[in-house]
Amino acid sequence: MKKVSAIALASAVAGALALAGTAVAQTKGASGFKCWGVAKAGQNDCGNAAKTHDCAGQSKTDFDLGEWKAVKDAAECTKMGGADKPGKGKNTNVKM
Repeated sequence: MKKVSAIALASAVAGALALAGTAVAQTKGASGFKCWGVAKAGQNDCGNAAKTHDCAGQSKTDFDLGEWKAVKDAAECTKMGGADKPGKGKNTNVKM
């Protein structure tokens, strides 16, 4: 009985950790913070918010708020004029 309880507890902890990690994964890219609206056409880091592509380098327009580039952290994104969440249209706040 105790062996089953230990396995159940371990499974519950593993599940909770997995769920906690998904919130971070949405904000952080593969190698940094997702900074939305700072990528030039063809220079995005991965898939877009609209899910029309899922690969790097496929953005069609400069500074599209639905495209992102990985940066070091939120402060760097803010300094560049980027957004921490995806949006629609062109980013007019870019400081590049």
